[in-house]
Amino acid sequence: MTSRSPGKQAAPKMRTQENDWRLFLRLVPYARRSKGPLFIAITLLIPLSVASAIQPLIVGQVISLIRQEERTWSFLLERSVSQSINILITILLLTILIRLVFVGIQGFVVVKIGQKITAAIREDLFEHVTSLAVRFFDRTPVGKLITRLTSDVEALGDVFSTGAIGIVGDLLSMIVIAGTMFLVQWQLASILVLMLLPVTAIIIYFQKQYRNANYKSREELSSLNAMLQENISGINIVQLFRREQYNAEMFRTVNQKYVTEVDKTIFHDSAISATLEWISLVAIAAVLWSGGHFLLKDHLSFGDLSAFILYAQRLFDPLRRFSEKFTMLQAGFTAIERISDIMNETIEIRDPEGLQVRRLQVAGSPEFEGGQQDRKQSGDLLIKPPSSLNGDLAHHSSNLSLSNGYTEQPLNLKPSTLNGEICFEHVWFAYKEDEYVLKDLHFTIHPGEKVALVGPTGAGKSSIIRLLCRLYEPSQGRILVDGIDIRDLPQAELRRHIGVILQEGFLFAGDVKSNISLGETYSIEAIKTSAEVTNVASFIEKLPQSYNTQLRERGTNLSAGQKQLLAFARAAIRNPQILVLDEATASLDVATEALIQEALERLLEQRTAIIIAHRLSTIRNVDRIMVLKRGQLVESGSHEELLGQNGLYASLYKLQMLGE
Repeated sequence: MTSRSPGKQAAPKMRTQENDWRLFLRLVPYARRSKGPLFIAITLLIPLSVASAIQPLIVGQVISLIRQEERTWSFLLERSVSQSINILITILLLTILIRLVFVGIQGFVVVKIGQKITAAIREDLFEHVTSLAVRFFDRTPVGKLITRLTSDVEALGDVFSTGAIGIVGDLLSMIVIAGTMFLVQWQLASILVLMLLPVTAIIIYFQKQYRNANYKSREELSSLNAMLQENISGINIVQLFRREQYNAEMFRTVNQKYVTEVDKTIFHDSAISATLEWISLVAIAAVLWSGGHFLLKDHLSFGDLSAFILYAQRLFDPLRRFSEKFTMLQAGFTAIERISDIMNETIEIRDPEGLQVRRLQVAGSPEFEGGQQDRKQSGDLLIKPPSSLNGDLAHHSSNLSLSNGYTEQPLNLKPSTLNGEICFEHVWFAYKEDEYVLKDLHFTIHPGEKVALVGPTGAGKSSIIRLLCRLYEPSQGRILVDGIDIRDLPQAELRRHIGVILQEGFLFAGDVKSNISLGETYSIEAIKTSAEVTNVASFIEKLPQSYNTQLRERGTNLSAGQKQLLAFARAAIRNPQILVLDEATASLDVATEALIQEALERLLEQRTAIIIAHRLSTIRNVDRIMVLKRGQLVESGSHEELLGQNGLYASLYKLQMLGE
């Protein structure tokens, strides 16, 4: 049988820096969702640029009128000086009013666009991250993910809104100002425009340096957040083992690295500002020197010279804003790169396209051995729903039919229930390349069979559960449930039929009933029934507000045992056909464990069960015990059979009995 996935895992890719344009284009699809506001924001740039370009001319004309120079606008020639000045002041106030109103409107619109883009990217990133395989989270610190979902995403909103639109506005303003200057006096205009070339080159150089420094500072910030999250999560260990001072020194070291990288970004940013300030002063000096010569030769009026001095300032003002926005853009592009690293992560575990599955023959299964003739005659295979503990708990049951025979026929997958047969076919699995924790694992668990997995720590027991739930993909081989390869089943469909109770139950912030239903639409009666069936209702009813009791993050206002009790109700309400218990009663006291064991006996009826337990005395009554060692199945049989073999299981059992 050819394996679907290779035994070796791909090596991590080296980061290659993309150019700014390609990074910017990644935001375009998000901006298209706000076409209307985007059009308004860009349209308002035109009157803003024209108003900015007219104002120096108006000031120059006022000076020319006061000095009674001949170079005045034609519509002012037949008017008195006072009338002309009043008209010019009115026009100037009108341009100021236009800029005041339009700048406010445009600022609101672009910020709104940025927030919509930020929200959309954050939602897509969150959805993508939660779709990634558990393997990704094994190698990625939580603090780094938090940084990319928060501060990095915040930097993106300004890239397209304030940054991109602002730069377009600055460029348009510079073009309008330059065009106006050329209409007034092309020689002075040429001097100012030519001075933009070295400024542009200097800005580009420093921005590249800023980009590299900013990426490193973001990485150091991620490390800082990762260390902070780790220390907060493990605060009990930090305090119990008196690591406060030691961890503080480690944090101080990482914090200092972050400060060092931030200082580099500040240096490059400051260098741009200082360069622009120096060149703008040089430009004004050049205008004064050249303009003075033209003025003496009567080629230029004093009013026009005054306008050019203002233009020299206004021409570099957009450039200053441009450099500031460019710095912001570089920070945003750095964020895009870092977020792209996450978005480019391949979703290792995917649902089959078209939601179609294939029925596969499994040698040794009841359907294959005993039901072939019946299936050939009927043409359909009906998978029956499981028996439920209580009628209130049964839900979502329907038929999964197979037409035109029983082998390799495509199905339209519909919500269904399973018989609960599990088959591992020559499964190999490694968390790291070539470090296999499961080696050529081959076994079948029949419907309704209760199987215990035992073995030393690191034997691969929990890895089997993770593969069965498809949290990881096997490196080689395949896993079948009722003869269907689990890679041909939608993950939601597979996991709906597998109930898992782990040693440590995780609770979300919220009330008790929502932690049992986990967002699904169960009635309060069904929630109470599941609690009663699993003998945890008495515990819940003793809470301050019963099922409405608010739980803090991770359920810190409950004990470990109480959190574990809710996990049983959570599993029971879903009425799974396959039940997995991974040291499920380890956190319970003796009296509570007795109640839960009684509930488990009812819960396990007519269900396939996989039980992981280190206390071997609790698994004597299972149908079969499978003994694992270093990822291989070394023994299999009942409790008495394995004791008779006098192998690994017998050694483990005798050792435990001796300890007790």
